[in-house]
Amino acid sequence: MTTPTPPPSGPGRALPRRAVLLGLGGALLGACTGAPPSGSSGPSTASGPAPASASASGSGRSSGSAAPSGAALPATTVWRPGPGEVRPEIKLRAVELVEAIGAWPPGQQGVGAARARVSALGLDPALAEQAAAALLGPGTQAALQVVNAQYGGLLLDSASVMVVCRQWTAAPGGGTTAGGTTVDVRLRQASPRWNVTSLHPAEPGPPAAALSAAAQRVLAEPRIQLPPAAAADVRAGVVHDSVLESMLTLARSHTFAVTVLSSGHPLDVFGTTRPSDHPPGRAVDVWQIDGRAVVDPETPHALVDGFMREAAAAGSYNVGGPRRLSGGRTPNQFFSDETHHDHVHLGFRT
Repeated sequence: MTTPTPPPSGPGRALPRRAVLLGLGGALLGACTGAPPSGSSGPSTASGPAPASASASGSGRSSGSAAPSGAALPATTVWRPGPGEVRPEIKLRAVELVEAIGAWPPGQQGVGAARARVSALGLDPALAEQAAAALLGPGTQAALQVVNAQYGGLLLDSASVMVVCRQWTAAPGGGTTAGGTTVDVRLRQASPRWNVTSLHPAEPGPPAAALSAAAQRVLAEPRIQLPPAAAADVRAGVVHDSVLESMLTLARSHTFAVTVLSSGHPLDVFGTTRPSDHPPGRAVDVWQIDGRAVVDPETPHALVDGFMREAAAAGSYNVGGPRRLSGGRTPNQFFSDETHHDHVHLGFRT
């Protein structure tokens, strides 16, 4: 990467939030990146046990509860954006759709009932089919817990929101199956609310015949919290060891929660034709560090900034977060934009 003069004009530029939001329609607010261009900065379980009752608000705090009656499924909470969010109404629109498709009371299983729930939100009922393979199993009822909603890209008139969820379904013959996925929800600005245009659920590959030592250690490390799709990516052997080794290094001093590794992320940097580092398994996004959400304004800057510097020292060439840090091995090793206000992105060349 090169050092731009004047400051970079790509998605890694650090602009005042209000100035960007009030910019010209369609101007880029940011996208979770792969390698930045020259002159810019930029059903499975997780590795740890899933709690019976999960806290899932945007700041990591519980807000409300919604548990279907009938089978003994886990109690869940309705996800709501926490403080510090940029355009919280966009995330809320994405989340409520995933919740509507992936959770249902007894007697409301199947695509037909899901279409009706989607239609009740004022959205195209055909969206239910797009998530059917990932969220609409044969269960007689289901509970769904949104763990996190993170931007995969944010423009003034369109967005990608990656909705990370766990799901429990009651089997027709008895018993409960635990699963979950990550859904890349695409939205476009509309009135009175943003409209969902498409859903792209994660499609992790099958488990690999053999895993590297680093992959095995990540899956066994309780200080690294992997959601279902990310854990499946590691088991599939598609995440580069450079990413896994850096995660293990960071786990020596922090507990952290991952949003996405490979599957469930946009293929390109949102709003561009540049390939993202995520799909080929060369990146990881972290939304929570030592129990503190990156997006929460009460989370100490020193904690997040320190994590970003540790990640750079551990080998990431492309470290994004809520603030653009000074220093680094290259002039643009650190970057910040509106998309990365809610997580830390770590990209790797190999």
